[in-house]
Amino acid sequence: MLYYLFRFLEEYNIPGAHIWSYISFRSLLALILSLIISAWFGEKFIKWMKRRNISETARDVSIDPFGVEKKGVPTMGGVIIMVAILVPVLLLGRMRNIYLILMIITTVWLGFLGFLDDYIKIFKQKKDGLKGKYKIVGQVSIGFIVGLVLWLSPDAVVRENINVAQQNQEVVVKHKTEPVKSLQTTIPFIKNHNLNYSDIMSFCGKHKVAAGWILFVIMTIIVVTAVSNGANLNDGMDGMCAGNSAIIGVALVILAYVSAHIGYAAYFDIMYIPGSQELVVFLSAFIGAMIGFLWYNAYPAQVFMGDTGSLMIGGIIGVCAVIIHKELLLPILCGIFFIESLSVIIQTQWFKIQKKKGKRVRVFRATPIHDTFRRLDSQLDATSTYLLKGWPHRPFHESKITIRFWITTIILAALTIITLKIR
Repeated sequence: MLYYLFRFLEEYNIPGAHIWSYISFRSLLALILSLIISAWFGEKFIKWMKRRNISETARDVSIDPFGVEKKGVPTMGGVIIMVAILVPVLLLGRMRNIYLILMIITTVWLGFLGFLDDYIKIFKQKKDGLKGKYKIVGQVSIGFIVGLVLWLSPDAVVRENINVAQQNQEVVVKHKTEPVKSLQTTIPFIKNHNLNYSDIMSFCGKHKVAAGWILFVIMTIIVVTAVSNGANLNDGMDGMCAGNSAIIGVALVILAYVSAHIGYAAYFDIMYIPGSQELVVFLSAFIGAMIGFLWYNAYPAQVFMGDTGSLMIGGIIGVCAVIIHKELLLPILCGIFFIESLSVIIQTQWFKIQKKKGKRVRVFRATPIHDTFRRLDSQLDATSTYLLKGWPHRPFHESKITIRFWITTIILAALTIITLKIR
């Protein structure tokens, strides 16, 4: 709203009004504003929840060898994150931008889905919350909507990058003059950087483009669902998910900025995506909200984000990556989320296979994988065999585990940016 107000004032030559046209100004302002909102509103929210005794049900203290019992800590802290993102975006963003609209819809949609889950856990006293199938339906639905809009909207276009050989044999990266609907996506470690979904579906003959778009929509659904669930699994220690997500947000804001700048897009040999600069404003608000939330969520936590926050955070990351055609970089960038999900899959599937043979065999001490690092051998199930019982050699305090996971995510984020120049 403020964006349009000052653009209107600029027409009357009001001093300083033109500064609102700069993406750097609006982005930094969004970051600061979201940080302040999350810190101020967070305090009010925590006090309000405590006055009404709305807190998370007692967690399983047996997995914590240091005996930190987390009772009476308010949950649904994702509401703080949602407010801290949406208020700056609505004030500073260009609301006619299709990408910004998709990000707002994703935030509200998955935030509400997570809120329902937390509400059922707290007020209905159902430990499992919202049934898993309903969560999947909600995640798949928003993935389908985002994929379909990017397919059909005339505003969701790119200018594809092409390599032009000069007379001195130097290769110069240029972008096509006309923006087009594109099925290309950036892939790491490949010389020309791009993969076209329609090429994968070339066996469909003259229908390969339509089949490519169908594959793109399916890919969007998979990405949104997978990253959302990965973030949900990563939310198991104080500050873990918020810190990792803030780091991932920094990497995404860099990728969004270079994708929206034709000069930088040419330098990194990636597609130029007109209009994606508004994602920089959104992601700046996202980063500020994460940092502000950490003020209360860092060990020892005064509030938990709950599924309201974790499902929403993962969806935001996934949708943003799809919009800027960088979804295939997520296995690197969101490596922590991927490992958390993979550990759960391995643990459950291996246990089921062995159970059919009459054995109780597990791979890890506990899953998601971060719980393995704080579980004592004395706390293991005596009736089960563990393939990695001696790893790690000793348990760690959760604050140390959290910080080391942050460091790992920093390394993965740096590697993700570096892949744009490694061919």
